[in-house]
Amino acid sequence: MKYQNIVTGIFLQRMNRFIAHVVVQGREERVHVRNTGRLKELLVPGAVCYLQKHLSPARKTGYSLIAVKKGDRVVNIDSQMPNKVVQEALAGGLDLPGLSGKVALIRPECPFGDSRFDFFIETEQEKALIEVKGVTLEVGGAAMFPDAPTVRGVKHVNELIAARKAGFKAYIIFVVQMQGVDHFTPNDAMHREFGDAVREAAKSGVYVLAYDCRALPDELVLGHRIGVKL
Repeated sequence: MKYQNIVTGIFLQRMNRFIAHVVVQGREERVHVRNTGRLKELLVPGAVCYLQKHLSPARKTGYSLIAVKKGDRVVNIDSQMPNKVVQEALAGGLDLPGLSGKVALIRPECPFGDSRFDFFIETEQEKALIEVKGVTLEVGGAAMFPDAPTVRGVKHVNELIAARKAGFKAYIIFVVQMQGVDHFTPNDAMHREFGDAVREAAKSGVYVLAYDCRALPDELVLGHRIGVKL
């Protein structure tokens, strides 16, 4: 997925979950942050960041913060992008383990039980539900999720277990919004209940997958499948 109108800035401070101050072309600007996670290891004063400039005068902010430089690595933080790159990859023939046949239908935002999953997909032989989680946290080469407690995330995982028992194929796809990570692992130190739910899902037949991404200031594309350590 490509962005238009990308400019470089220097991060100053985050005011709340949605707003930050960034120096853009020598001026301090109030910008929208496209991720409500904590991002404490990324949004540090002085960090090089990348913003999408908006041309509509109706917007409250003229820019959206979409990526941050961490060392030599670009980390995309746009929480809308993981679903977009997965949908793009599915449409392009992404090969999911355990799924028979070619994907003939991709339906976003599919309700099941008390949840709404990111995708329902269908082949001639099977039906599957997919939940996508964007990952921006990297520690010592390991990609980790979540970076804040997520009761909603636990609910989604438990509903996937129910879907699997109901006869669906079920997938959790962790989209690591950067390159150069070794593997994915649940962030038990932040939210053990989520990690336990993912481990139970794997035991129940839910496929737990992780992919890195080609992350550039103006682009995010699903990359290679990486190892998962539960």
